[in-house]
Amino acid sequence: MASTTEPGSPPPPPVTVFIDAERRRGLLRRVSEEGGFVYAAAAAFAASAGGDGGLAEAEAAREMAWEQLHSGPWDSVCPAWRDAYAMSCLHVAACHSLSGDDTAALRALDMGLLMGGPLLRPDLSSAVNGILSRSAKTDARADSHALIGNGNQVLQRLPERSLDGTMVDRRLDIDLESFLCEYFLTGKPVVIAGSMDHWPARTKWRDVEYLRRIAGDRTVPVEVGKNYLSTEWKQELITFSEFLDRICSVDQRPESMTYLAQHNLFDQIQELREDIFIPDYCYAGGGELRSMNAWFGPAGTVTPLHHDPHHNIFAQAIGKKYIRLYPAAIVEELYPYSETMLCNSSQVDLDNFDAKAFPKAQDLEFMDCVLEEGEMLYIPPKWWHYVKSLTTSFSVSFWWSSKCNTTVS
Repeated sequence: MASTTEPGSPPPPPVTVFIDAERRRGLLRRVSEEGGFVYAAAAAFAASAGGDGGLAEAEAAREMAWEQLHSGPWDSVCPAWRDAYAMSCLHVAACHSLSGDDTAALRALDMGLLMGGPLLRPDLSSAVNGILSRSAKTDARADSHALIGNGNQVLQRLPERSLDGTMVDRRLDIDLESFLCEYFLTGKPVVIAGSMDHWPARTKWRDVEYLRRIAGDRTVPVEVGKNYLSTEWKQELITFSEFLDRICSVDQRPESMTYLAQHNLFDQIQELREDIFIPDYCYAGGGELRSMNAWFGPAGTVTPLHHDPHHNIFAQAIGKKYIRLYPAAIVEELYPYSETMLCNSSQVDLDNFDAKAFPKAQDLEFMDCVLEEGEMLYIPPKWWHYVKSLTTSFSVSFWWSSKCNTTVS
């Protein structure tokens, strides 16, 4: 993050991190009850100290909490340690801000948002806003260009039999009652056009410079490699600007392809949240929204065949994708993995189909479509789906639960 202070002028004031004494004592007590006495002592010292000494203690406390976050499966991590990690990220950010290093401060705050618990999320977000509000962006790039267009579409090899069979229904701006009766209650996919023309994202997200200005210094998790079932696949934490550089690069080999996939970007970066709207269809069934995730990457990114537990509106803000769907009633014919972590994923690689290994999958009926820019796809719960980007693509998925029963096709 470039400094915006003019020569001879005083530096901007550091971001103030204030955690009220009652919440701090309560959190340190919870951590101590989980055996974190050393952490509690280090965190208490970091909160009272300043300068380099405070940073050293804050980093030491954060490292202790980080080790606890990685002590076992994520869902078994004690909530107190997640909140403790968030508190340490706030302390680290305050120390960096005091020394004038807003880039390091912002990274620490983003790590708190990504990995920390809910207790201090408002404090983390407030500190982020404080840094961004005093850091006018002056590093605009002359080579800024649109993400889509100017030859950005790449011809992609699709799985065998693609677009030769049953196409997903297409409806223009279908009303909520028709959607409910014809698709939601019957458990049938549908492509909906004309329902997101009013999204600011449809124009703003084309502009690389807009994305750099809004989110360039923020830290985000990305996937690198062919897909999450590949042995070479890995995850990294990089800045959004680094991510934009990668997806705009001409080097898009499968092993180096970078994908921002299934990340709650809009909870992390409020300015991007303001560019989209929750579709009315997500209120069908009287349930509640479960998650809003971003899917942003270059042409050729693949999400392998899998299914999800919730209703899903998959909105294509920028670019286009090929999507294949198999009904939820099909299970063993798609050879799901036996491992618990992958039991919703198929062993069948549609890009390199092996008929000898998976004979039952060879002649299965499916639906498919090319989801064009500005269209939404409704995917019912448990429907298997495979997704491939045909261009640089920015999509948003809306998962929601329902209080009423729907038909499993």
